[in-house]
Amino acid sequence: MSQSPYIGRFAPSPSGPLHFGSLVAAVGSFLRARSMGGQWLVRIEDIDPPREVPGSSDDILRTLHAYGLEWDGEVLYQSQRVEAYQAKLDSLMDADLAYYCQCTRKQIKAMGGTYDGRCGKLETPLTHGAIRIRNTIGIDRFQDTLMGRIQLDKAFANEDFIIKRSDGLYAYQLAVVLDDAFQQITEVVRGCDLLETSCRQESLYALFDFKAPTWLHLPLVCTTPGMKLSKQNHAPAIDITQPQNSLNAALCFLGQPSVEPRKEMPLMLEQAISQFDIDLIPKQTEIILD
Repeated sequence: MSQSPYIGRFAPSPSGPLHFGSLVAAVGSFLRARSMGGQWLVRIEDIDPPREVPGSSDDILRTLHAYGLEWDGEVLYQSQRVEAYQAKLDSLMDADLAYYCQCTRKQIKAMGGTYDGRCGKLETPLTHGAIRIRNTIGIDRFQDTLMGRIQLDKAFANEDFIIKRSDGLYAYQLAVVLDDAFQQITEVVRGCDLLETSCRQESLYALFDFKAPTWLHLPLVCTTPGMKLSKQNHAPAIDITQPQNSLNAALCFLGQPSVEPRKEMPLMLEQAISQFDIDLIPKQTEIILD
């Protein structure tokens, strides 16, 4: 592996095949890592079984390989990390840094849409339900490599958010922070749909006394304003038999020069890496596909 201090990653969930929006995120994170002389890791975020589609993990890896997007090291599966998540939760509960909550969405809506921490103030703590972090830091701003200074609503930033769901599944916020720290990710490159949640992850990094990565959020691929291309709205899978056109389309979306179509995808990517210019990426949270 490269000894560069830069470590990036691509972390899809196995809820269906990769679509064009996923490809943009994968290509953007890959080019950023390789242009920095760094490592590019792949992590499969498979801790939400109700949303997962059987066979998707293998399909995603086959698609990355077909596009020449070769990763460093072994693929990390979140399903193999549940003991680490639970150990962290146990330590947080033991230190009274997290607590059980049984408030419903209807109750939180009645609070004005932001949870007010009431279950964490009970004289007799609850013994089951969702688990919330005592968010004593509440970071409400951060610097994004592409988008600049990001400022979030203070109420949102200060909320005691859920780190384990009432159905027993580990929340994304907890798992992603523990995994990025475990893999020593130095910069997170992903879509702008996760821009807001970066503040919550910054708060967890601070609460856990971890070094936070830098952030680089890419424009979202949208079909209409506010409607991102996603597996949930049945975005079509990208073509793995002739990936050249889709790769150049992803480069164009990211504002990068096109590359010469070749049968060997690694050669196309070599050219893309040599041409990669972060300043050419549109500083927009979303771009509507024509």
